[in-house]
Amino acid sequence: MQTPHSIRRDGTVYGALLNDRATLERLAPQFDGAPYKAAPKAPVLYIKSRNTYAADGAVVEIPADPGVVRIDATIGLVIGRPARQVPAAQAMSHVAGLVIVSDLTLPHENYYRPAVVQRNRDGFCPMSEVLQGQPGFDLDQAALGVRVNGQQAYERSFATLLRPAAQLIADVTEFMTLAEGDVLLLGPGEGSPVGRAGDRVTITVPRLGELSHSLAEEKQA
Repeated sequence: MQTPHSIRRDGTVYGALLNDRATLERLAPQFDGAPYKAAPKAPVLYIKSRNTYAADGAVVEIPADPGVVRIDATIGLVIGRPARQVPAAQAMSHVAGLVIVSDLTLPHENYYRPAVVQRNRDGFCPMSEVLQGQPGFDLDQAALGVRVNGQQAYERSFATLLRPAAQLIADVTEFMTLAEGDVLLLGPGEGSPVGRAGDRVTITVPRLGELSHSLAEEKQA
């Protein structure tokens, strides 16, 4: 097995939308209408571009308007070898490690077009170092908590995913190759918390690790 320091994480970061059952249920009435008439059948992906990448301890600037960001805290799968049309039973053998991710976005509810302006601002993807779960860690049952300024603001369980990690890899690689160094985010949970300039955000996954960063008001150029 690769050590965390030898694992590449220099590829593309992909996020999966609508991978939480509660979110999909809440939005079901929208998908029943035009233009789609039904909920998506395949994974709905988006890309966090390289300018969004930030490290543990980063200070992330947010615009004064709207002055708030949504903290879509999640776990990312770091791909250790190329994955193409991989069955779910073999999918996790392509994962070299995990990262805790603060997938920041300006609040929005539009799933019909890419939310590049909202999700792809500089520094809007703080990620931990590559981590390995401690004994007893079960990704499919993992819990995640978000603290804002030391106060518990949010909790979620990955047991509510529409597509657990292995199935998500299988469904994504059905139509595209995941390369070594790519990161596939398991997606936001329902009811993500928000943060404002001056806040300190800490995301904890028991038996895996922790990620912290702060928020500051964007400086005008």
